[in-house]
Amino acid sequence: MILEAVMLQVKHGKEEEYEEAFREASKIISSMHGYISHELQRCMEVQGKYLLLVKWEALEDHTVGFRQSKEYQEWKRHLHHFYDPFPEVEHFENVQL
Repeated sequence: MILEAVMLQVKHGKEEEYEEAFREASKIISSMHGYISHELQRCMEVQGKYLLLVKWEALEDHTVGFRQSKEYQEWKRHLHHFYDPFPEVEHFENVQL
């Protein structure tokens, strides 16, 4: 399992509209092969800042299966116009302790 982590900055005044669009877009990502779960967290200190966490079975489920799919084009259409600056996506793996 890998964790995709994305810090998102939504354009000022667009937060409510973004959250509604994200609810709709959630149907897209949750239907993808290798998807496990996701959550969107709203920052309490910085207006318009969000943290998206997505769990995937494997890195390629996100980077290839989702990112190279027609569903990703729909995801982009719903969400990408809200971001400024455009977010950087990072992937993490669990450290066995």
